[in-house]
Amino acid sequence: MALLLGFLLLLELCWDTSALGPLSSTKGSDGLEFELPATNYETKDSNQAGPISVLFQIVQVFLQVVQPHPFPEDILRKILQKKFDFSTDYDKPENVVLTLKIIYYEIGIIICAVLGLLFVILMPLVGFCFGLCRCCNKCGGEMHQRQKKNGAFLRKYFTVSLLVICIFISVGIIYGFVANHHLRTRIEKTRKLAESNLKDLRTLLIGTPAQINYVLSQYASTKEKAFSDLDNIKSLLGGGIHDELRPKVIPVLDDIKAMAEAIKETREALLNVNNTLKELKMSTAQLNTSLSDVKRNLEQSLNDPMCSVPPVATTCNNIRMSLGQLDDNTNLGQLPSLDKQIDNINNVLQTDLSSLVQKGYKSFNDIPEMVQNQTTDIVSDVKRTLNSLGSDIENMSEQIPIQDKLSDFIGYINDTETYIHRNLPTLEEYDSYRWLGGLIVCCLLTLIVVFYYLGLMCGTFGYDRHATPTRRGCVSNTGGIFLMVGVGISFLFCWILMTIVVLTFVIGGNMEKLVCEPYQNRKLFQILDTPYLLNENWKYYLSGMVLNKPDINLTFEQVYSDCKENKGIYSTLKLENTYNISEHLNIQEHARNLSNDFKNMNVNIDNIVLLDAAGRKNLMDFSSSGVDTIDYNVYLAEMGKTPTKVNLLSFADDLDTKANNLPQGSLKQSLKNNAQNLKTIHHGQVMPLEQSMSTINQSIKELQHKSSGLRVKVANILSSLDSAQDFLQTRISSVIVKESSKYGNMIIGYFEHYLQWVKISITEQIAACKPVATALDSAVDVFLCSYIIDPMNLFWFGIGKATIFLLPAIIFAVKLAKYYRRMDSEDVYDDMENGNIGFHRHHSTQTV
Repeated sequence: MALLLGFLLLLELCWDTSALGPLSSTKGSDGLEFELPATNYETKDSNQAGPISVLFQIVQVFLQVVQPHPFPEDILRKILQKKFDFSTDYDKPENVVLTLKIIYYEIGIIICAVLGLLFVILMPLVGFCFGLCRCCNKCGGEMHQRQKKNGAFLRKYFTVSLLVICIFISVGIIYGFVANHHLRTRIEKTRKLAESNLKDLRTLLIGTPAQINYVLSQYASTKEKAFSDLDNIKSLLGGGIHDELRPKVIPVLDDIKAMAEAIKETREALLNVNNTLKELKMSTAQLNTSLSDVKRNLEQSLNDPMCSVPPVATTCNNIRMSLGQLDDNTNLGQLPSLDKQIDNINNVLQTDLSSLVQKGYKSFNDIPEMVQNQTTDIVSDVKRTLNSLGSDIENMSEQIPIQDKLSDFIGYINDTETYIHRNLPTLEEYDSYRWLGGLIVCCLLTLIVVFYYLGLMCGTFGYDRHATPTRRGCVSNTGGIFLMVGVGISFLFCWILMTIVVLTFVIGGNMEKLVCEPYQNRKLFQILDTPYLLNENWKYYLSGMVLNKPDINLTFEQVYSDCKENKGIYSTLKLENTYNISEHLNIQEHARNLSNDFKNMNVNIDNIVLLDAAGRKNLMDFSSSGVDTIDYNVYLAEMGKTPTKVNLLSFADDLDTKANNLPQGSLKQSLKNNAQNLKTIHHGQVMPLEQSMSTINQSIKELQHKSSGLRVKVANILSSLDSAQDFLQTRISSVIVKESSKYGNMIIGYFEHYLQWVKISITEQIAACKPVATALDSAVDVFLCSYIIDPMNLFWFGIGKATIFLLPAIIFAVKLAKYYRRMDSEDVYDDMENGNIGFHRHHSTQTV
């Protein structure tokens, strides 16, 4: 019951309290990170006995052999329920049965204890009888040794046997010394163990207010984050709406902007083509004039009289026939002018479509600003709601019923510490007496075994096989005396040693089997968790004591396991049945208020005009400007021709060759001059004309490409514009609701995340009760079992082993002493020198 009360006291110490828990971190997707400071406790989770633990295990194996029965759960339950009372109803059948069960469970210990008591009773009686027998010259008291044929063998046999027994006794004595010293050193560590546990428990209690205040103070960072986002509503909410509309609006405005640039580029291209075309017409006219002049000069030169004289006549005829090739190959003059299209484009450009598009951009990009201007009151209301939530959270530390109880528990710890400091010196003093008694016991056994060792040593090394029993040496005789002294001391004190062994065996063995083992395998907790066991009106005693609700399934084993896992007291003791933290946090009410604030947000964005009527008319005028109806193929066909029908350089070279074949004269010189003029025309007029025609050909192709499908392009743009404008008018409200809800959920999410962390911290992490389980382990598993029971069991195991082996040691020592001691009479030998064993007569004897 003392163990039960101690356990309940430790649990009560943690009732409705909180403490510094382990490192706990919660990080949300919003970037808010909350972390509980870590606290390190001094007391270790387990106790390490060191190498001596092997000896403890040997003793536990022995106890398992002596007491192999399982833990008597039913017996203990009935005892705790007070259904077994020898003083009143000892003759009831159920009590008789229960008594028999107890005897059956304890049969191994009872048998060992009975044997020990028989040893205690019989050894003094046997010693007394043995002493009287010796005084009557019996039982080896006659100082006369009869020689036997196997005497040498018996002496060696008795020596080896006694030596082996002494070794076993020595091992037991060593166990006793080790256990006695181990128990003393562990008792010396008790003060440090107690102070360490009390310090951890004090840390557990004192750290609670700071821990709770720390958790609640984290609201400031949450509110700061929310206020920052509220102040930044322009980019968060307005930007969200803007980004949601962007894929529908911006491409249309970009197309209109590109069309405005295309109008300007088209005008520039038309002007360039038209001007270049005029220049080409002028250049073509000049080329025709130059070619006509050369042609006329050649015709005049061919009228020379020499052209009538063969073979010059043939050359002149060939030249005359080729003059038709000196003509213009193009018909640029017939190409229509582009002035009309240019005038139409100029009319279109009178309206600045680019500025109208910029107005559309500005109107759309002003959405975030409009949202900010229209949500000023809503932001103020939300901030007031958050400040109100902050006030409730600040007052929560006063609502949690912890502070009133902390002072009592801290006072209890202080009283416990005072009690320990006051009584621990007494315990240490008593332990010093115990240690001295254990030392005396071990020394007494050591003295006995030392006498046996001395007797063996002196008898073995002083023995002379040639000496007769009456002539044995002093050393041999001293060895025999040592052996008899050891026998005498054994008879005097072995019963006292066995009494100590029996008492410590019964206490230590039962404590090991009934307390230590069931505590380690938690069967002891299962006994305490039996419904209606400790209180016949309470189904679960712990829930009745802690929660005042005995029907709640709160067990000692569950509490101990949760504390070992360092869980919080709130979840460990199921305090939600008496104090619901969720109701005090009031998450739903505040979240609902915030949600309503954001749902009531009225953002009106209905005056966005992407392009006004003037801009639309401008696009339609551009599509009907006629740029796309120009017959670009006619222009391209003319520009693809060569300026002349024949290559002037080739014609000039041919003319120059023919002139070289003519005789000297004016005809030859005239032909050469005209050939040179053709070359000059080619380089000066034809080549620039070709370059210009090539350039304008590329420009016409580009203009053709730009104007291709112009009406369809404009129609598509206007259709997309109508669709985007219609989307803004009909769907923007749903976009605003969607983004407002998303924005509101983000703000609410900060506080839901924070309040959820507060709930988790208080219910699972704050007041982590590991020090309580550690304190209970220190009291039972460490102090009671490891510090006291284990060395006590090792002590009786070693001393009992040594004491039991004293019995055969006495027998062999008495037998062996006859072979070492000097006798008063002896048998007479015929041939002593030859070692003849036999006798003829017997001298008178004296007794000692």
